[in-house]
Amino acid sequence: MSADALKSVEPQALPPSSGQGGNTLELYLGDTRQLFNSMDPAPFHKRDLDPKAADYILDWAREVPPAQTLSLLVHLGQRSGDADAAQMLRGAIHDYFARRAVTTRKKVRQLLRTGRISLLIGLAFMGLMMVLGEAAYTHFKHIGYATLLKESLVIGGWVALWRPAEIFLHEWWPMLAEARLFDRISRIQVQLKSEPIGEGKALEAGLA
Repeated sequence: MSADALKSVEPQALPPSSGQGGNTLELYLGDTRQLFNSMDPAPFHKRDLDPKAADYILDWAREVPPAQTLSLLVHLGQRSGDADAAQMLRGAIHDYFARRAVTTRKKVRQLLRTGRISLLIGLAFMGLMMVLGEAAYTHFKHIGYATLLKESLVIGGWVALWRPAEIFLHEWWPMLAEARLFDRISRIQVQLKSEPIGEGKALEAGLA
């Protein structure tokens, strides 16, 4: 999928008379398979979305206020012979983002586990450096660089706490927010309209 083709499709708010609440992203496709990764051998309902299509939906969903319902309207440029095409498409999209949410939460748990282990190691190392620093200062206190040696060891101990501090202060919560966004998209309302589409609206050029 080309980035230029995706940029040509902008999210639109459906009017109240449409009967659909919230913001709706409209995509124009020649075939529903264009949304999915053609190299993925899994069955259709388990297949991964095309990476650029998934990123496009994610970027759009981030801009929609949390209180609003997400909706996806897919305009299909050919008549679908499968009466269950809309249901299959809905299930595939829901399943993809639900799996992304589960995977991301597993990564968060693994990251926090790493953080706890790193914290224990860091605290033990910090304690060791403080003991060595005091011992070095006591032994070399008659030498001018004794204070420098002590402070260097203490600083080395603080450096060991940098990684767990980064994990607990900065890394885990953006990942959890991403998982919640995946959860939200996994409940997106999906509609499929089979209709001829005008030239310039289809994503066929970049969705091979």
